[in-house]
Amino acid sequence: MAVRASFEKNNEIGCFAKLTNTYCLVAIGGSENFYSVFEGELSETIPVVHASIAGCRIIGRMCVGNRHGVLVPSNTTDQELQHIRNSLPEAVKIQRVEERLSALGNVIACNDYVALVHPDLDRETEEILADTLKVEVFRQTVAEQVLVGSYCAFSNQGGLVHPKTTIEDQDELSSLLQVPLVAGTVNRGSEVIAGGMVVNDWCAVVRTDTAATSCAVIRDACSTSANSAQPTPSATGMRDFAHRRALLTHTHSPDDADSLAMAGVNHPGYGF
Repeated sequence: MAVRASFEKNNEIGCFAKLTNTYCLVAIGGSENFYSVFEGELSETIPVVHASIAGCRIIGRMCVGNRHGVLVPSNTTDQELQHIRNSLPEAVKIQRVEERLSALGNVIACNDYVALVHPDLDRETEEILADTLKVEVFRQTVAEQVLVGSYCAFSNQGGLVHPKTTIEDQDELSSLLQVPLVAGTVNRGSEVIAGGMVVNDWCAVVRTDTAATSCAVIRDACSTSANSAQPTPSATGMRDFAHRRALLTHTHSPDDADSLAMAGVNHPGYGF
């Protein structure tokens, strides 16, 4: 499913939250409406933890995590670290890392099995990442962008990548991740995919005024169905999305610009 939220009238949901299959971190200082979206969808399944990292509310850009653990930058305070550790499930590890590229959420993208990282990430950070999050690590770019954590968002079942990602690169990334990928935009044309949404295997959270069709495409691309207990086979996911793309060629609402972009439809009048 895909649900809508905003943080203090800011639509960059991915800056203020980190969503995984075993926990969700949300920034402190938000409105009750913001928290109620996450808690209403997730609190019966996983903990929703209110936190800051290094005194910042942009926790989605400062940390990276999956169901196995979470990595935070070295300037995370002891108090912040202890609060997060006490709030997470016992099996989830939290690790501070000394990394020059300290906005970890911008330079690392991962699911529960694979991580894509900035080509210049420290080797020591790569080792800690592999050990703590139990992932296979690949140094990659997305559409020639080194900030891989910013320009894609994916779960164990599917994901979105920068709209200028070529078909060849999509196939390569999809092969590494073993999930179907779709090139598109969020937030009515933004290429910064991970800034505009968060996703796990059964839920995606997007900006408040995202059109219904866009929500449906995001849901299908990331395979976030309510009963997603098992990963969706890539071929099935792509067939379902191909059907959705066929439907989108008849869409005429400007609100569906993101949907058309995700579907690869260069519709006149949408500014692509």
